[in-house]
Amino acid sequence: MPLATHTYPSPLGDLLAVFTARGLGLLEFAGQPRVERELAQVQAARGDAALESTALHAWTAQLGLELSEYFAGRRRRFELPLDLVGTPFQQRVWQALRAIPYGQTWSYAQQAKHIGQPSATRAVAAANGQNKISIVVPCHRVIGSKGQLTGYGGGLPRKAWLLRLEQGTEQGLEPGQQAAPPASPLGVGGA
Repeated sequence: MPLATHTYPSPLGDLLAVFTARGLGLLEFAGQPRVERELAQVQAARGDAALESTALHAWTAQLGLELSEYFAGRRRRFELPLDLVGTPFQQRVWQALRAIPYGQTWSYAQQAKHIGQPSATRAVAAANGQNKISIVVPCHRVIGSKGQLTGYGGGLPRKAWLLRLEQGTEQGLEPGQQAAPPASPLGVGGA
């Protein structure tokens, strides 16, 4: 089995997960225009590698548990093996995203400085935009230099909700509960 997909319900809408032989290769909100393009990229990079059914079963269960705990406000870091499909620069940028502490935000400039390339702010922003593993690789924690919310593949209302959850101003939700649609993506400040 080259790639396997699984859909997880979340308070913000269904999440589509794609597993490769190496781990989680894609996690995006279902129905987003970018999902098909990202799926094609993962398929092109990893589609011929065999995925053992025992690993798949363990990973789907683990991701389901970790997502449930995250949305309930009880998980701060994901432990599932990841398969970051991208260029070496993109992979460094995405690893830096995982270094942003839960409940905090960084600017693109802070992230560029973290990877040792302080003049690469725009390249870092572009690489963040290519992140295929939402929430687990927390690109939602990056905001504009003046504290404003900036692009997020899942949409700014979802980004705002995730940040409020992590900052303790949004109540966590148990499986099956849906988040109320936000009136505005505002109301989240930088750290």
